[in-house]
Amino acid sequence: MSIDSKELEVRRKKLLFRGGHRGTKENDILIGRFMDAHLATLSEAQLERFETLMNDVPDADFFKWATGKEPAPEDYDTDVLHMIQELSNAR
Repeated sequence: MSIDSKELEVRRKKLLFRGGHRGTKENDILIGRFMDAHLATLSEAQLERFETLMNDVPDADFFKWATGKEPAPEDYDTDVLHMIQELSNAR
């Protein structure tokens, strides 16, 4: 079921806050670049994948995956992670 544009905007605002407060400066920078470039245009499905990365993945793992230092598990190796990797020069 699709949600309306108001709900998507609320989700984007929550992610904007959450993404800028990950806990490590390195991740804040990576995620900030990603959000500046893509947050406003992510589809509902992409927002869900981004929320999963923000909510479920510890900082250390996220940084290794985002920078290409380690491969991400299949469940997290998504288009959204690839977009983050491109901005981190990992790809």
